[in-house]
Amino acid sequence: MDGPLKELDKLQKLTAFTSEPFSLHSILSIPTAVALNGGKGKHTTSIVDALDGLLAALRDVKERVESGTASEEDVANVAKIVEERKKEIEERQKEIHASLGRVGKALDKKFTNSVPEMPSLFTSAEAQEALQRTIALHFLRTGQFSTADTFLEESSADVPPETKSQFRGLYRVLTALRGQDIAPALNWCRENRVFLEKRGSPLEFNLHRSQFMRLLLASNPPNAIHALLYARTSLQPLYPVYATEINRLLACIAYLPLTRLQSSPYADLASPSLHLDLEPMFAKEYCANLGMSRQVPLRIVGDIGGGGALARIEKGRKVMRERKSEWSQTDELPIEIPLPPENRYHSIFACPVSKEQATSSNPPMMMTCGHVVASDSLAKLAKSQGRVKCPYCPQESQQSSALKVYF
Repeated sequence: MDGPLKELDKLQKLTAFTSEPFSLHSILSIPTAVALNGGKGKHTTSIVDALDGLLAALRDVKERVESGTASEEDVANVAKIVEERKKEIEERQKEIHASLGRVGKALDKKFTNSVPEMPSLFTSAEAQEALQRTIALHFLRTGQFSTADTFLEESSADVPPETKSQFRGLYRVLTALRGQDIAPALNWCRENRVFLEKRGSPLEFNLHRSQFMRLLLASNPPNAIHALLYARTSLQPLYPVYATEINRLLACIAYLPLTRLQSSPYADLASPSLHLDLEPMFAKEYCANLGMSRQVPLRIVGDIGGGGALARIEKGRKVMRERKSEWSQTDELPIEIPLPPENRYHSIFACPVSKEQATSSNPPMMMTCGHVVASDSLAKLAKSQGRVKCPYCPQESQQSSALKVYF
């Protein structure tokens, strides 16, 4: 998806606009030809800026004429401004249309198979309401609060004010973390400490670790006094659980300054990911506390479905239809759909004997020799007195001695 996303990013930059105030002087000072784009001279003034600038200039001249302070040059410049803004708008329109064309070509290149034709979905009132609620929650989870408010006003979706407040609280904390302020995140951790302890989450410790390293590396030449004072007050209560990690934090002081620390056994403590990983980790725990998945549902649907899963499923349906075969399983797909690592939510075991996927009623079982088969296959392999001959090695064992395997 890199190609289409890059073209969409270019299109967004072309259509972006600023809200800076305009005056007659600022409009006349805007150059007509500016940065190069793709080897050709392109205007950088957006359509909205050009129109706003034109209106501001006209109002400026009108006020001067009404007050009697306008010169002949000001009035003469009005026609020049109109012509320049018209030219800029036409040029920008050409750029936008060209960018739209490139986006379409990039999408066609990425999605070589046509979108499968499916029966009409979301036809009932309940389905429509569920879809609209999902879209509204997507906007809230991604921090697009103004868009979410507009969507809720124009649709029949109903999202409780409490849910809106919870997501606004999430993004206030994420914004603070982005500004290297861990205080709001720590306050949330204290309020939900029981929940985090049940999950075994290291979020609170990671927040303190980030702050410790920032204090440690803040001064040049190094001065560890502030970091040690912070460790005494904030890290000491966590020592019984994170003794090894806290000892590493204290030991890395011997490898200061930063250039030496980066080539030491404690180089991971100098990595920017130590601080950057706090935002996704906090969002994960925050959403888990609300009973929501760590990933945005609509984004998963787009990544998996738009990434080729729908096309593969449709192709499988066509092949099965031609062979006059039916989809016999309701809890699994007839074909394998490759997924990226972040979308693999549980391990899957396929029995090497029956070729069937293991389930809770047919779990994987490990024999004494170490080979694993499904429970049903193990029962079929059992002979008299419960003796089982492994299908992959000469060893025999008792069926009752097989152990259930948890992946």
